[in-house]
Amino acid sequence: MTEKRIILDHSAVLDVVAGKLLPDRRVVIRGGKIERVEPSRAGSGLAGGAIVVDVKGRTVMPGLCDAHVHVTAWTANLPELVRVSPFYTSARAATILNEMLMRGFTTVRDGGGADFGLALAVREGRIAGPRILFCGRGLSQTGGHGDMRGRGEEVVEGVGQTASLGQICDGVDAVRRACRNEIRKGATHLKLMLSGGVVSPTDRLGNTQFSEEEIRAAVEEAEMAGLYCMAHTYTARAVNRAIACGVRSLEHCNLIDETSVDLFVKHGAWMVPTLSTYEVLGVEGGYPEDVIAKLAEVKDHGLHALEIAAKGGVKLAYGTDLLGPMHKHQLREFAIRSAVQPPVEVVRSATCYAAELFRETGRTGVIAEGARADILVVDGDPLQDLACLEDPERRLLAIMKDGVFYKNRI
Repeated sequence: MTEKRIILDHSAVLDVVAGKLLPDRRVVIRGGKIERVEPSRAGSGLAGGAIVVDVKGRTVMPGLCDAHVHVTAWTANLPELVRVSPFYTSARAATILNEMLMRGFTTVRDGGGADFGLALAVREGRIAGPRILFCGRGLSQTGGHGDMRGRGEEVVEGVGQTASLGQICDGVDAVRRACRNEIRKGATHLKLMLSGGVVSPTDRLGNTQFSEEEIRAAVEEAEMAGLYCMAHTYTARAVNRAIACGVRSLEHCNLIDETSVDLFVKHGAWMVPTLSTYEVLGVEGGYPEDVIAKLAEVKDHGLHALEIAAKGGVKLAYGTDLLGPMHKHQLREFAIRSAVQPPVEVVRSATCYAAELFRETGRTGVIAEGARADILVVDGDPLQDLACLEDPERRLLAIMKDGVFYKNRI
């Protein structure tokens, strides 16, 4: 970060809140923040001693946000994560994070695996990657979505180790203890596994997981710490139950119905679809037949769930949930969602809407005075053509995070 002003001149600023391009603007950056946005012809006299970059009319927009990632998941074979050194996992995570940044993602919310160490390494500039919001390890009941033991495995060792995505806790007291421990370690939110999952080996998709008392205990612990809970959920029953218990962010939600939509709106809860993962999981995951069968069920319903949620006014944020070799498909979500949503809504889901979910409205996801200088320069207008965001090699010309250029080909 430099205290010297950087001026992005002759910019077409994408106002994601208003949903329009503002031509011929000057974006003034200082100390990692946006100092002001003004017409290029304003003649404010700031150019003296500043670094002036002529954007030549290209789109200047906020850095992207992904509200559901697993930055330590260098393999789609999740039990493998606890069988190797956590130092190895950290090294692999550094590569994953750098590649996310090079796709234009400047803030990501981790859904299990990342901790304060990785977040601190990024914040200190030791790893070039997006800012990490982390939950530590997701909470799961025995036999739940975070329990990766096979039916013949009894030993719990490894489930809940540092490098794993989840931990097992049964009963209200154990849930409270696990929540308090993740909060102690600096979690920005808590993650609950509240339904069956695709890759978990011993549960069914239709399962509801954790008792209502356990869920409410986790929500209470989060709220007492000024945080919130996100939850893995697929079915309408699991989603509706979670919302009624106070969970704020519902992930996946492929099998919801209209009753779920009503509850989302009534409680102001968020939905984070992760449709791209189902497009590539069966191709690159190498999973057994029973997992592939569960995958087919959620894949077939995911787009419909997004459509009824969007039409019903549910608050939606961008998420991907990719694992291992699938991380490279992180931008595919734009094309998938555009089948049922207008481009401006998809862009908002990855910028200002995600920022609202993160409780960072005005600080993240906008080009505005006082916001973080997380900025992309794009060759094209995302409001007319989302494809310009899906080709970072050619069309993402510059990436700035906290006022520092990580890529500049303007």
